[in-house]
Amino acid sequence: MLKTRIITAFILLFGLLAVLFMLPASLWVAFCALVCGGAAWEWGGLARFTFPGRMIFALLTGVLCGTVGILSGLGGESAPVAGLLAPLYVVSALFWLFVVPFWLRTKWRLSNIGVAVGVGLVVMVPPALALAHLRQIGPWLLLAIMAMVWIADIAAYFSGRAFGRRKLAPGISPGKTWEGAFGAAAGVIVFGYVLLFFFAAFEIPAWLYTASLPLLLAFTAVSIIGDLFESLLKRQAGIKDSGAILPGHGGILDRIDSLTSTLPMAGLLALWLAR
Repeated sequence: MLKTRIITAFILLFGLLAVLFMLPASLWVAFCALVCGGAAWEWGGLARFTFPGRMIFALLTGVLCGTVGILSGLGGESAPVAGLLAPLYVVSALFWLFVVPFWLRTKWRLSNIGVAVGVGLVVMVPPALALAHLRQIGPWLLLAIMAMVWIADIAAYFSGRAFGRRKLAPGISPGKTWEGAFGAAAGVIVFGYVLLFFFAAFEIPAWLYTASLPLLLAFTAVSIIGDLFESLLKRQAGIKDSGAILPGHGGILDRIDSLTSTLPMAGLLALWLAR
């Protein structure tokens, strides 16, 4: 299993780098829409949609993502239309910051199709658009933000294995510990400040250095919340992985769970800094 995970991880990494740096903007939007549609298919499984329902939801979600991306100007070189992206990012931020923590505490379920569709759109469309938006600003910026999420996961895993004693959310994900969360925060803070010093040549506002510590801590917390949210839904659906498309890694949602919560907030911050 470990060998399969490593091989798949390398294929995913090199595939991502290839499309990230080689695809033109319009095809990158199409790629983001494809990922969004694939995630929507898996979401339909978590929500227990029928097969036709999963197909329709996946197709409509992918088309919606691609259409909004093009209308927002993400398929070209011009500045994005903030009036289209900002409301979606704000809705996503409010959902992750205020709704999901309460959801995790009360362990709500995707009780009906309307809730499942609405929540699914909020979970998947804004991060897919943020993928296109942040890549338009610069592929290295997007890669740095994604790497921050990966570092949080890796640091949490190793610090949790080495020092983990106190369970973070035993009823949702028994393997996660507070020590792992602290390790994730430490890893993100170190990596975040390294990035700040690297991007200093691009005239980053001075206030951002001071504000970075709480921002990086918030980034880590939101990343963990995104992970826990999908873990809860999988536990409620009685499945280990959201899909089987990635050998050794599960499905698309399994790989992007923390990105669904963090990318829209990174996109919102990018819009604000670009004013």
